[in-house]
Amino acid sequence: MRSAAQPYPPASDGLEVEDLKDYLRRSIRAARAARSPRRREEAAAALASVVDTVPEVAEARCVSVYAARSTEPGTGPLLERLAARGVRVLLPVLGAGLQRDWAEYAGAEDLRQRAPGRPPEPSTPALGPEAIADADVIVAPALAIDTAGTRLGQGGGWYDRALLHARPGVRVIGLVFPEEVYDAGTRPLPRQPHDRTVDTVATPGGWRSLRPGDARAG
Repeated sequence: MRSAAQPYPPASDGLEVEDLKDYLRRSIRAARAARSPRRREEAAAALASVVDTVPEVAEARCVSVYAARSTEPGTGPLLERLAARGVRVLLPVLGAGLQRDWAEYAGAEDLRQRAPGRPPEPSTPALGPEAIADADVIVAPALAIDTAGTRLGQGGGWYDRALLHARPGVRVIGLVFPEEVYDAGTRPLPRQPHDRTVDTVATPGGWRSLRPGDARAG
């Protein structure tokens, strides 16, 4: 039986991995689009407070985040909170095709949407794809995350490739709404060999480490 709050097709549908991913992406995007601006603003403010309590974030000198699209879990308050604390913040810059780059956050007024459908980007100098290795923590977007750390992204594979340049062991935090956290035992998200996992999930209600043997939460 399908759940309106958490879409997942029955096993009898027999979907291939890519078809299952597409089904979930369409369903989750539709649910996100139905959220009111007020609920989105409240969630963004709560997420900033939640992420700030992750010990690695509280101690970080450099954090990679992203400027959220309008329907994604908002990151504006988190960006401002980190910048106010003097943290160096890196944001993704999208090049042609799957080209990856990073630039420093210089305030909300500097962010611009360069093309329809793209997230806002800074105008500060590009630092190259290896710049993410400076990040002490990486905050990544997701459409859904399961309790085994599987991350459902937008479908372009951008973050899967970008994370190849991250330092080993750096905590990767995926941001989602509460109903987008899936139980890997009953509703595992589809994963392919190239898919990079996250080790922490954060929602407006709290965060949880997904690293084996690490029961930390906040």
